[in-house]
Amino acid sequence: MIESKNTTESATIADENNGAKKPERQKAPGMLANLAFNIIIPTLILTKLSSNDYLGPVYSIVVALSFPIIYGLRDYAKSRKANFFSILGIISVVLTGGMSLLQLDPQYIAIKEAAIPAIFGLVTIYSVRTSYPLVKTFLYNDQILQIGKVQNALLAYDNELNFEAKLTNASYMVAGSFFLSSALNYILAKVVLVSQPGTVEFTEELGKMTALSFPIIAVPSTLVLMGTLFYLLRHIQKLTHLKLEDIFHES
Repeated sequence: MIESKNTTESATIADENNGAKKPERQKAPGMLANLAFNIIIPTLILTKLSSNDYLGPVYSIVVALSFPIIYGLRDYAKSRKANFFSILGIISVVLTGGMSLLQLDPQYIAIKEAAIPAIFGLVTIYSVRTSYPLVKTFLYNDQILQIGKVQNALLAYDNELNFEAKLTNASYMVAGSFFLSSALNYILAKVVLVSQPGTVEFTEELGKMTALSFPIIAVPSTLVLMGTLFYLLRHIQKLTHLKLEDIFHES
C-alpha cells in the first residue's frame, strides 16, 4: 500500500511539472493599442482635421469618437464578458460627442468628465461590501499574480482574514485614484474648454483636452495604482512567506 501511494504521488508531481498543461491566461489588451485608439488617433483627428477645409467641427468629432467606440465594442466581443468599466467608458465617449454635437455649454462636459471616474470610485467602494471587490479586477487577478499559489499559502498560514483586510484597504486606495482623476478631469475641462461649442476652436480644444488627459490624469492615477500594487505585494509576501518570483506569473 505504501509503495502504491508513493507511486501515485510521484506520478502526480510528474504530471504537474511535465505533462499537465496549465490553462492559458487571457491576455489584457496591449497598452499601445489602447493609447492609439483611445487617445492618439482621436487627438490627431480633432486637432488636425477639424477645420472647414477638412472634416469640419461636426464630422471630425464623429470620426474621432468612432475609434474608441469601435475599439471598446471589439474588445467586448472578443472577451465575451460584460465589463462594467468598458461599458461606462463607451457611454462616456458617446456623451462627450453628443454634448459637443448638441453644442451644449462646456460646463456640462466638465461635469460629465468628473462624474465618470467619480462613479468608478463609488462603485469600487461599494464593491467592498460584496463577494467580488473590484480591486481584484484591477490588481489581484490571475493575469498578474499566481492566485492559486497565493491562496494556498494564505490558507496554510491561516492568514486569509488578514489578507481580506488588506484587500479592503487596497480597494479604498484604488477608489482614491478615481476620485483624484475626477478632480483633475473637471479642472482640465474647465481650463481648456473655453470656446463656443460647434466652432473649430472648440473642437481643437476638445482634442487638446484629450491629449492632455494622459499626462495630467492618467499618470497620477497610474502612480496611485502602482503604489497600491506594491502595498498588496508587500503584504502578500509577509502573509504567505512567498518570494516575488513565486507570486508573479512567469513571463
